[in-house]
Amino acid sequence: MCRDLMVKTMSLRRTIAAVLLLAATLFAPSAMAEPIATNAEHVHISDFQTGSVLYDKMADERLGPASMSKLMTVYMLFDALKRGDVKLTDTFHVSKKAWAMQGSKMFVDIDSDVAVEDLIRGMIIQSGNDACIVVAEGLAGTEEAFAERMNKKAQEIGLTNSNFTNSTGWPDPNHYMTAKDIATLSKRLVVDFPKYYAYFAEREFTWNGIKQGNRNPLLYRDGSGVDGLKTGHTEEAGFGISVSAVRDGRRIVMVVHGLTGMQERADEAGQLLDWAFRETGNYTVAAKGTVLADAPVEYGASESVPLTVAQDLVLTLPKSDRQKLTARAVLATPVVAPLAAGQEVGKLVVTVPNMPDSTYPLVAARDVPEVGLAGRIFTNLGRLVLGASQ
Repeated sequence: MCRDLMVKTMSLRRTIAAVLLLAATLFAPSAMAEPIATNAEHVHISDFQTGSVLYDKMADERLGPASMSKLMTVYMLFDALKRGDVKLTDTFHVSKKAWAMQGSKMFVDIDSDVAVEDLIRGMIIQSGNDACIVVAEGLAGTEEAFAERMNKKAQEIGLTNSNFTNSTGWPDPNHYMTAKDIATLSKRLVVDFPKYYAYFAEREFTWNGIKQGNRNPLLYRDGSGVDGLKTGHTEEAGFGISVSAVRDGRRIVMVVHGLTGMQERADEAGQLLDWAFRETGNYTVAAKGTVLADAPVEYGASESVPLTVAQDLVLTLPKSDRQKLTARAVLATPVVAPLAAGQEVGKLVVTVPNMPDSTYPLVAARDVPEVGLAGRIFTNLGRLVLGASQ
């Protein structure tokens, strides 16, 4: 329906304002639906496929991530596994420091050796501070050296406003993240480690005879689609959660932080997730290879070239606005042969109410060879005749 509407409303426009074309960029727009109130201090909700932001509330402000920063420790271990530096069956030694660590625990024994796979479950399901230190020391020798590696990797994967001083999220003024960075890290865990991501969906784990359930309350809600990621809590920062969920093939990533209790965290996160799926959707505006319009061509073996997009163009939109989408083609002046299939010749500008315009490349759908000398002479003569008659 959206594609039909776009083709129906598209108009070709030539422009001599080339600077407008040069300034046009491809970006992931915000797709804000009707707002929903929340008690959370920080919120970042985005569509996984398109990157469109569905909800933003102080998402760039630094916060104490507590155990949500364990996601970075997990990332480091998954990365080592992916590179082949360690195996799931390898063991790490439990130091006195790790054993004595307070807070949430896996309950590892001092001077024991624990398999990497068990430590993964101890970090993710049981949120074990002791397990995190075992991993940090196993990978880097000391937790301090591991924190340095965490910060280096954080920069590499796009965490622009985070700093780690430990592997656990233990409160420290210099240990911080933002809701946006937590969301970015959550997405990277899904994308970079599909082989290991399933650990986040496991609901319980028993170690040393002690069975603990996953702290993520939305894993237990029927129909939630939640398959990760991690909760966090400190007295100073409050209660937070990073969530990833799939419904009808669409994934949404959400970070909610700064709530006053476990029940409020569960309720607010559940309501915000339902809102995101209910009020927004992903729509194919144009399919790769579909001819959207024709552009006139100068000095070409054919007088025009069909225009298309190089890849499926999918937008995240408020469901109430999907019928209001319009689009237009803006072409460079002039379009001159020869043209190769896939060559960019203009921009597709998509307009949706209450959202900034989105701009995407328009490409030639087929080759258009250049005419020979005789054809160029004939074209120029035609221009002279038409010019003289006007």
